[in-house]
Amino acid sequence: HDWVILVILIAIEIVLNLISPFYRYVGKDMMTDLKYPFKDNTVPVWSVPVYAVLLPILVFACFYLKRTCVYDLHHSILGLLFSVLITGVITDSIKLATGRPRPNFYWRCFPDGKELYDALGGVICHGKPGEVKEGHKSFPSGHTSWSFAGLTFLSLYLSGKIKAFNGEGHVAKLC
Repeated sequence: HDWVILVILIAIEIVLNLISPFYRYVGKDMMTDLKYPFKDNTVPVWSVPVYAVLLPILVFACFYLKRTCVYDLHHSILGLLFSVLITGVITDSIKLATGRPRPNFYWRCFPDGKELYDALGGVICHGKPGEVKEGHKSFPSGHTSWSFAGLTFLSLYLSGKIKAFNGEGHVAKLC
């Protein structure tokens, strides 16, 4: 049943990425704070699953090769995927509900720098629809939440493997 739930979580995540976020009012007076340059991500999107999912799975596989316990490998991978997918669903749900504009929203909305506002001072974007849509998904950070979920799970897994909390008081195990 666990794998079925993971497939359902993946389906929910896919649907959440298809839904448009809440388009929060963005007025002319707010644009000063949203004029950061439109740059590529400092941490590329493709790298997040590598270090948040594949790296922990590699560590689990190393422990498997040492102890050959399929039960441990299966449950560690299952726990990691649950952690990351539940975090992703919650993060994306909050992003869609809040619709907070990114700091570079101005350049997503007006890529040519020509501003256009309605009678109430709200923006009328003429940028690429996909970029404007992503421009309303600033909070919370997907990079941060996926990283926290995957790497915290890995940290707790390693703490369990080295018996860091067995009551013997050897703090050096954590260094």
